[in-house]
Amino acid sequence: MKARSTKGNQSSSGFKLSSIKEGYWGYIFISPWLIGLLVLTLWPMLQSLYLSLTQFHLLESPSFIGLGNYEEIFNSDKTFAQSLRVTFIYVLFSVPLKLAFALLVAMLLYQSIRGMSLFRAIFYLPSLIGGSVAIAAIWRNLFGLDGMINKTLSLIGFTPVDWINMPSTSLSTLIALSVWQFGSAMVIFLAGLKQIPKDLYEAASVDGAGKLRIFFKITLPLLTPMILFNLIMQTINSFQMFTQAFVVTKGGPIHSTFVYALYLYEKAFVFFDMGYASALAWILLIIIAVFTAVLFATSKRWVHYEN
Repeated sequence: MKARSTKGNQSSSGFKLSSIKEGYWGYIFISPWLIGLLVLTLWPMLQSLYLSLTQFHLLESPSFIGLGNYEEIFNSDKTFAQSLRVTFIYVLFSVPLKLAFALLVAMLLYQSIRGMSLFRAIFYLPSLIGGSVAIAAIWRNLFGLDGMINKTLSLIGFTPVDWINMPSTSLSTLIALSVWQFGSAMVIFLAGLKQIPKDLYEAASVDGAGKLRIFFKITLPLLTPMILFNLIMQTINSFQMFTQAFVVTKGGPIHSTFVYALYLYEKAFVFFDMGYASALAWILLIIIAVFTAVLFATSKRWVHYEN
């Protein structure tokens, strides 16, 4: 009996040693990502949090002022309220329009037609290049007073519109650019459409359901997990939109496209007020976190999973 117990203890200790070694190897393999998370993400975030509590201009040492930056932002900064309002309008219109357009294109491309893979790649291309400075510059020329959009409209009898330099239309050009970059959401919707069992469509057709009824009763409910994912990701990206506003409109005219990220950039790299800019960054982080939490909380009512 003693020999058996000794043998059992040795086997259990050997199992523990092997599991510990496997744990070490696991940490070794994820160490590049872990180092990147700690050094390039977590540490800068903590530094930014500290700087948000200081008065810190780039060429001076930071001096601790507590919540002074936050008090100034919420009590006396009118530009903060204006940029936040513009950003909310941009998110409110660009995200739903982009998702609706992406879903429409995904359903059109969900066809068993020869060469469809090429069309899918072409439609995805705007998402790869849409966020670049070059595309933003081209977009500015397209919507300029002498641009292609106005030339096309004049051919069919419309008066040219100064899209970029009019406060009533300037933000719509940025929303249109955002909707044009629908490729990433489209790919996710395509993957979701492929997961829907065809038996459900066949059964609905046998029962006499039309295409609209099939879409609203089968396709849309089973795509709600993908809709939730796209909604969260596109909302986060829209709140951080910067390049398009900086290149196409430069925040004008009359601050009609002066989005939050552009204001944060101006405070940090034009006025070099790093403490104030860090406070703005943390407010943006909290706003995005609140929106994400609300989407997750409300998803229980409208997101339908297969199980």
